[in-house]
Amino acid sequence: MTPATPATPVPSATPADSSTEDTLDLKLPPEVLALFAATEPGPAETGADEPADTAAPGLLGAVASWPAVRTPAGSFRLVPVRVERDLPLLARWMNDPAVAEFWELDGDAGVTERHLRGQTEGDGRSVPCLGVLDGVPMSYWEIYRADLDPVARFYPARPHDTGVHLLIGGVADRARGLGSALLRAVSDLVLDQLPGCPRVVAEPDLRNTPSVAAFLSGGFRLSAELRLPGKRAALMIRDRSLRDRL
Repeated sequence: MTPATPATPVPSATPADSSTEDTLDLKLPPEVLALFAATEPGPAETGADEPADTAAPGLLGAVASWPAVRTPAGSFRLVPVRVERDLPLLARWMNDPAVAEFWELDGDAGVTERHLRGQTEGDGRSVPCLGVLDGVPMSYWEIYRADLDPVARFYPARPHDTGVHLLIGGVADRARGLGSALLRAVSDLVLDQLPGCPRVVAEPDLRNTPSVAAFLSGGFRLSAELRLPGKRAALMIRDRSLRDRL
């Protein structure tokens, strides 16, 4: 597969104090959130090896009910984070120097906890998940509504654009093509479960060349280079219309 030629970066002025902004900073009134949430939910299936969460569907539907999928590496599913259960594991991953360089959530467990609770106790626009491969938690994912995120100010977002963030937890699972396989599987899952989503997007740090390469191998195209608060990012896109071609 030949990577797409990068498009011209989308010009955008940086808002005042934007260095403090993240996924949770964009505040919308309840009536607006209800309009964004009004999309047909995807199929509700439960994987055999993990009971479904009882959380009500939110802006991303009922992520806890998304089914397990087959990948070249085994059976994979997304399991929404429960802070009390998952914090020790996630805090350990965040303190890996290779992860901390880009996620900047290293330090005591309270740093990671605040990041997680900002999502689990928020309005549902971002859902933190463990990636469980053959029953073993091995990665961390954030599935988020990119069109409701501050990143939408820096690229031509479309309604119901859905974003993904990913880190591979264990060193033994890195640098062997696993990230590419999982990115393809998860982006397919998003498109299958969210019929209103036109494309899956991501904005990895341009310095993180293994991550950018994984997205390219996982069916995404490099659309542009963005100057976001705190980083220069590669805008990666997997279009619904091109999902079977890349």
